[in-house]
Amino acid sequence: MSEAQLHRITELTDPALDDYLRMTDVKLRSRVEVDRGLFMAESFEVISRAMDAGTVPRSFLMSEKWLAKFAPLYERFPDVPVFVGEEALLEQLTGFHLHRGALAAMQRPVMPDVDAVLATARTVAVIEDVVDHTNVGAMFRSAAALGVDAVLVTPQCADPLYRRSIRVSMGTVFQVPWTRLPAWPQAGSDHLHAAGFDVLALALTNGAVALDAVDLGPERKVAFVLGAEGHGLKPANLRAADEHVVIPMAGGVDSLNVAAASAVVFWQRRAALGA
Repeated sequence: MSEAQLHRITELTDPALDDYLRMTDVKLRSRVEVDRGLFMAESFEVISRAMDAGTVPRSFLMSEKWLAKFAPLYERFPDVPVFVGEEALLEQLTGFHLHRGALAAMQRPVMPDVDAVLATARTVAVIEDVVDHTNVGAMFRSAAALGVDAVLVTPQCADPLYRRSIRVSMGTVFQVPWTRLPAWPQAGSDHLHAAGFDVLALALTNGAVALDAVDLGPERKVAFVLGAEGHGLKPANLRAADEHVVIPMAGGVDSLNVAAASAVVFWQRRAALGA
């Protein structure tokens, strides 16, 4: 690494460090990161996956002891600054201890349009208004592991590129094609229908069909819609869906956490495809 790339931090007044300021303030960061066109990647594995997916770093932040480990990453971008400081100073800046080694402020990619995401997909997940970043990340991880071709998130859904979502997804948010729907539910459902998808809403409604009785075979293009943690799917979305689907429960339990439910649904589709 050249001396020009290395920037040693002695104080926190440098505006170049603003990308890393107050990272534990979820509401602030959710707005600021989108406004600035950036997201945060944390740990060697996640930063590496983000880069392999084509995203470009704006800067790196780490303590001295992590320089050697992360050299294969920052040396790929010799013009990108690497900020290095004492751990206590970095914690003062970010609000937490960087126990995963390093952060990278990454340039947020331009979202593809819905048609591009759906073009070759046959299994799609729609995440409707899920506001918990951990659940969003877990759903992306399940989607990647169980063969979902694409993910659509609704306008009010939590940011899949928020640091916690990325971390929980183990970087698979860079692996599964996804985009944010411009409108939901009616316009989004219409778009899916026009692309040949049957819309299957996961919901505890009268007349919902048990998941293991639903035809999920290869002749169908399916879009599974999974809703917010509290009130579930919007009534308008339930009206627009082709089928309501429920996961059979035992033990007096009526439903699963949305991330757990997504894994069950994705596995059932995968099994029906013979994958």
